[in-house]
Amino acid sequence: MKRTFNVLIFLLLACAVFAQGKAKYVFYFIGDGMGVNQVNGTEMYLAEKNGKIGAESLLFTQFPVAGVATTFSGTNSVTDSSAAGTALSTGVKTYNGAIGLDKDKKQLVTVAERAKRSGKRVGVATTVSIDHATPAAFYAHQASRKMYYEIATDLPKAGFDFYAGSGFLSPDKTYDKKEAPSIYPLFEQAGYSLVKGYDAFKAEYPRAKKLILVQKDNSIPDAVPYAIDSKQGDLTLAEITDAAISFLTKEKNKGFFVMLEGGKIDWACHNNDAATAFNEVIDFDNAIKVAYEFYKKHPKETLIVITADHETGGIGLGTGSMDLNLKALQYQKISQEYLSVAINKLRKEKNHKVSWEEVKALLADKMGLWKELPVSWEQEKKLRDEYENSFVKNVQAFEKTEYAISEPLAARAKEVVNEIAHVAWASGNHSAGYVPVFAIGAGAELFNGKMDNIEIPKRIAKAGGYK
Repeated sequence: MKRTFNVLIFLLLACAVFAQGKAKYVFYFIGDGMGVNQVNGTEMYLAEKNGKIGAESLLFTQFPVAGVATTFSGTNSVTDSSAAGTALSTGVKTYNGAIGLDKDKKQLVTVAERAKRSGKRVGVATTVSIDHATPAAFYAHQASRKMYYEIATDLPKAGFDFYAGSGFLSPDKTYDKKEAPSIYPLFEQAGYSLVKGYDAFKAEYPRAKKLILVQKDNSIPDAVPYAIDSKQGDLTLAEITDAAISFLTKEKNKGFFVMLEGGKIDWACHNNDAATAFNEVIDFDNAIKVAYEFYKKHPKETLIVITADHETGGIGLGTGSMDLNLKALQYQKISQEYLSVAINKLRKEKNHKVSWEEVKALLADKMGLWKELPVSWEQEKKLRDEYENSFVKNVQAFEKTEYAISEPLAARAKEVVNEIAHVAWASGNHSAGYVPVFAIGAGAELFNGKMDNIEIPKRIAKAGGYK
């Protein structure tokens, strides 16, 4: 029975390649930092977790059109998110750091702006802050990705219908740290309703003309929690996707374009945190499932494209033993960042007098070490040495990555889990690796094979018939 069902799904997906007509509805999913091995590793992790060897498919990897894209920027072999975001939004290479500008700092037109000019309703959404590099590249035009205030002031100028994310990083201070008028009255004056949380959205969206959705706890604007750390009430990309569909299809249905970013795949990979990264890819796939349900109702008019801005971390699946143990990652219950919080909390509760046995109990509970995962003598020594430095000698050299500052013991514990899983990392930064491209629906055939990232928005515009 299951085999028959899978065959039917395959046939449905295969037929979707030949969907006719222009794409009235366009979903553009960007997994920040999601290289080929992040996807492959997630599928192999799911298989091993269920007692299998091989790969258990995510929904988007079953889409009938697949390819890969190169990601270099206009100035660097290894791109940053702003140059890559600009390439994915405008079809033009630029310098690392640029938002919606070319190498000469001239303003570019984004595919989202082209969709708006063509009469479509437009949305830009992410799991990180709305003024972060990738979402900003679709509506803003600034010389530096760090110009958060200036980027936010571009939001109402773009005039898009729907924005979503965790919040805004600098709502009342300019790039040069000067006090400035709050951005929120600017949004209100431009006709935007600001709503906090998915439940508030459901109550507000029928009345709103234009809308900005942020997480309920807007005091933490950087990003929504990792999927592995998420609790009831936290905003998710699946909810954001559902909200985008609800809002962009209400009233007169002109069709829509929406960019949806899984922004924290990148953050987890900067931390070299495999369990957290794979759970972020699963969360990303869950959002795509929401879009796919919409696609099934409008198969001849809907296009779904999935790609990434770059790969992060240079993740390696296998460390020399011709084997993987990815099922070990299931015992990691929280991200490195939340483990760091738990260790710091224990430190304060015990007034800095924490025993090794208490540390072991915490790591057993949160990471599965000793409890579910055998720990070698060398691995225990690594953890014990860090404990001695941090808790006995009180020498704390906090681990700094692109988006986190962690307790050193949390970093060592994550490293041990990676070692047990046979996962390796080349760096804590971006790489030049290929990124995947998947597509289904109207115009999907345009995304087959190898391409450069600047081709993707051009092909989306062609599929949608944008001016």
